Amino acid sequence: MTKLIDSPAFTTVAARVLIVDDEVSARRVLATMLTPFAECVTVASADEALRILETGQTDAVISDLRMPGTSGIQLLVAVRKLYPHLAFLIATGLDETRVGVQAMQQGADDYLVKPFDVDTVVFGLDRALQRKKLEKEVANYRLHLEEMVAERTQQLGVALKDTERSYEHTLAALGAAIDLRDSPTAGHSRRVFLYSMELAKIIGGMECRLRDLAMGAWLHDIGKLAIPDQILLKPGPLTPAEWAVMQTHARVGYDLVKSIAFLADAAEIVLTHHERYDGSGYPQGLKAEEIPIGSRVFVVADTIDALTSDRPYQAARSFQAAREVIERGSGGVFDPQVARAFSLLSNETWEKISKETFSVTASSVVAGGRVTS
Repeated sequence: MTKLIDSPAFTTVAARVLIVDDEVSARRVLATMLTPFAECVTVASADEALRILETGQTDAVISDLRMPGTSGIQLLVAVRKLYPHLAFLIATGLDETRVGVQAMQQGADDYLVKPFDVDTVVFGLDRALQRKKLEKEVANYRLHLEEMVAERTQQLGVALKDTERSYEHTLAALGAAIDLRDSPTAGHSRRVFLYSMELAKIIGGMECRLRDLAMGAWLHDIGKLAIPDQILLKPGPLTPAEWAVMQTHARVGYDLVKSIAFLADAAEIVLTHHERYDGSGYPQGLKAEEIPIGSRVFVVADTIDALTSDRPYQAARSFQAAREVIERGSGGVFDPQVARAFSLLSNETWEKISKETFSVTASSVVAGGRVTS
């Protein structure tokens, strides 16, 4: 397989490209343009193309739109059904761009306009290949997610076998597993638990929900047990595909926790802890009162800790800075009632609460209460 040469217009990838066109001159032009960058095979019809594809050694297809017999669009439909992760580009004339756009709506990754320009052709091919690579990675992850979750759940079950006699021991083990898996934010769950309890106390009327809120705050990131290390511990920004994987932790965590009888009600907070008051959150895009009150409290508590704790990507900020961020987000990201509750206590009081982290035990979480020093 030939490797694309370095160019400021595209990234370096390896590709084997199948060119399909009934016109010899068109096939030769495309092959000549791409030969320095990719291995090219040319055929004159869609039927020949499908026979070549059966060998399984093709990365991308560039097909003419109009051909005798089977058209480029018909070939596209067949390829998408048989080889969904293959990059496919349609070649059209200047007066057929509208049809090219329609082809993209039917599954083509891009369209090329005749007469061809080498930079446009190579850039379009490279972009299509990169897109298919990401799609394949996400599809493979989804394919193995159920299997991976089952494996991790089994591992967790073995680790908890000796602690099933009490809720306290179970919670302690779960909390330890989360901290061990995501060590850069160790102590985060304990602090969020403390902040959530204090906010609920200020709001009032949540007495019957405190236990579920406490356990949901303690275990909110349990779904990260199923996130691959290269994504969870990546030091730089996540790619869109990696971010899609990361976002699965809310539902994975919910599926894990809901099957534990005494955590079933807390599972709702695990599922919705990334929902936002204005509907911008995930995984369901819930808005305002659609979000459980416990999760609306949690979002503010989580933000307090994110802003006032050292993280790999930022140094800890003051509680005053957190206060300003939450005030600006009131009615947007944050429930105004919860944001107002945060503002009712002084920065010094919140700092004191944050220092109680190491006094928090699983028994205090089960009780749904706050430990005071």
